[in-house]
Amino acid sequence: MAQKVLRNVTHCIFDMDGLLLDTERIYEDITRQIAGSFGRPYPVAVRFRVMGTTERCSAEIAVDECQLPISVNDFLKRYHKMCGERLQKVPLLEGAERLLRHLHTHKVPIALATSSGAEMVELKTTHHRELFELFHHRVCGSSDSEVKEGKPAPDIFLVAAGRFSDKPTPENCLVFEDSPNGVEAGKSAGMQVVMVPDERLSPERCANATQVLRSLEDFKPEQFGLPPFSN
Repeated sequence: MAQKVLRNVTHCIFDMDGLLLDTERIYEDITRQIAGSFGRPYPVAVRFRVMGTTERCSAEIAVDECQLPISVNDFLKRYHKMCGERLQKVPLLEGAERLLRHLHTHKVPIALATSSGAEMVELKTTHHRELFELFHHRVCGSSDSEVKEGKPAPDIFLVAAGRFSDKPTPENCLVFEDSPNGVEAGKSAGMQVVMVPDERLSPERCANATQVLRSLEDFKPEQFGLPPFSN
């Protein structure tokens, strides 16, 4: 496969779950517990379908695909209760803090574009408040009225780009994602996408990304025209 040409960018937009915060394993375990309470499995293929989508869309897929005998609203009530018990001390993923602080120090505008709702974002960032305040702004897809369609639609990234004070064009924005839905959303928005995928994803499911990395620790800013790390 030919190596993709990397274009210089001026702004960066970050997903949160599974990219900055180690939450995806918790989400998977919670949904598996809910499905298991009805004697139903939660296949990995279904897990990959819900990654990156809004909370309600994720619930709809889980209830339908796992054939759960409860409503989407009932699923969400259980889900939010279990999340509240487990998501207050979520650790950062490798390379996340180093990259965010580096970009902020060098005055590269950064935004957060997460499918989570605002309340869930507050819960998950409880112990990382100062770091998440480095973002110029946040777009919370499950609760933001301007995000009409969730990932894989491009809405969330276009809204995020439009809220930077200098209104960059999509070509000048670099998206960081971990899910195929997020990658498709970023590409559809006309942006380059750096992907840090779940190790269980096949290479084919990562093929649309501009660049695929093992972790954010491996990101080289200078490849996209951004200030390089000093160490």
